Amino acid sequence: MSAIPKLSNAEAIKPKLVSNKRSSMLEGLTYLLPSILLFSVFLFYPMLRTLYLSLFITDSQGVPLRFVGVDNFVNLLSNPNFLQSMKATFLFVLYTVPIGITLALFLALIANEKLKGIGFFRTMFSSTMGMSVAASSVIWMFMYNPAIGIINKVLNTVGIQGVQWLLDPKFALIAVSISTVWMNVGFTFLILLGGLQNIDEKLYENAQIAGVSYWYQLRKITIPILSPTLFFIITVSFINAFQTFGQIDILTKGGPTDSTNVIVYSIYKDAFINYNVGSASAQAVILFFCILILTILQFKLGERKVHYQ
Repeated sequence: MSAIPKLSNAEAIKPKLVSNKRSSMLEGLTYLLPSILLFSVFLFYPMLRTLYLSLFITDSQGVPLRFVGVDNFVNLLSNPNFLQSMKATFLFVLYTVPIGITLALFLALIANEKLKGIGFFRTMFSSTMGMSVAASSVIWMFMYNPAIGIINKVLNTVGIQGVQWLLDPKFALIAVSISTVWMNVGFTFLILLGGLQNIDEKLYENAQIAGVSYWYQLRKITIPILSPTLFFIITVSFINAFQTFGQIDILTKGGPTDSTNVIVYSIYKDAFINYNVGSASAQAVILFFCILILTILQFKLGERKVHYQ
């Protein structure tokens, strides 16, 4: 009789390792199951449904009637109203994101100083977080009012003629951008202030002993160490700016002459006012890829300048 070959220790242990790996994977999936279900219902399914509807002509209830392929996208890219929406969206992002982040960083640097009573200013700078978009928009609507608004009253006091802020196509998008910066600066300020307070004070003490200037410390110590926080804020701010809706709806409703008709509001009008769900879905897909491409570019280009250590 031939002898039964003996298994080596490695061969005997291998099935146990595979079994342990499978059980660990199953346990991990069990923990992730609630999140997977929530994402599937509220994110993945709507995303796939939107992509599906963008390829169809639909009725007023959003039921697909006729498959048209990419015709919805072709029609949009040749539609001057949609192109105006894209232009308004990119201008809005350009107006709000750089100014908002710069202002929040300036306020965070001030609030990070150890001064008497600085806690009061920290509370004031972050207070806009506690206000809803609707309430803030109503306040700004009254401030922009050409007859009773405080902004025009101040301009008249210094001899400048008042402006039709929300009714003039030249100023409407700028007016909405100013109010948006004010609404978002509290959140951005608070995140940046938290990042500043995590910087080791010994670095500044050593820099002061070496006799370097405040601006040198800012460029060589503060900004590099704060770069992960700045990278996060820039990415989130860009995404939020592309998705802005509430203040547009309350202040201008996309007007005048579509000067503030950003793409999210255009999607809303097509889907819930014009009942053109196929076109609205195509716009949503285009917006998704715009944000995706911009985010990928930020990670490819911006992350090189991020210092995690």
